[in-house]
Amino acid sequence: MKASTESSAEKRGRGRRSAAQVRSEVLTATARLLFAEGMQAVTFERIAKESGASKTTLYKWWPSPGAIAAEAYFASSEPTLEFPDTGDLHADLVAQLTAFVKFLTDEKVGKSITELIGAVQIDPDAADVWSRTYALPRQELARQRLRVSQLTGELDAEADLDIMVDQLWGACYHRLLILKVPLADLNIDRLVTYSLRGAGSGT
Repeated sequence: MKASTESSAEKRGRGRRSAAQVRSEVLTATARLLFAEGMQAVTFERIAKESGASKTTLYKWWPSPGAIAAEAYFASSEPTLEFPDTGDLHADLVAQLTAFVKFLTDEKVGKSITELIGAVQIDPDAADVWSRTYALPRQELARQRLRVSQLTGELDAEADLDIMVDQLWGACYHRLLILKVPLADLNIDRLVTYSLRGAGSGT
């Protein structure tokens, strides 16, 4: 019976959909489970049922449910957390951090993200996906925006961009995961202002 079920799901996944479409629908289903029910709902069985892909496919493409959850988080957050470039670094940082905090404090998202970050600490496969597909790419996006301001002279050419990224986004994670205080109370404008002043910006 199990083999028959997986075979049927596999036909739905591969017979009518491309591999790219199957992957996209798996990630969408995983994000839906993660944000609606938390990490405990993210299992190969539930994901297969929700997405129509077989567990064989899931095992082939991902080493653990946590790894799927990490990738699904990235896929779902990418459009929301795009980095603006209006030519005004202060305004762009405030806009991006505001979107980031809003995403983290969304009623359906916030708790699930905390659980996912916890899972990343004990699941090496999830940690690898989290770092490779989300954390490091997002860090580089921030650095790229800061480099543009160095080239235009808005930001000191000697500013340590990695330290700035740690200060700005690290402050959000610190409140979320360590202090357990409301992120909504974070004064983002002041955080950005102090970081830019410390980095040698005229802001």
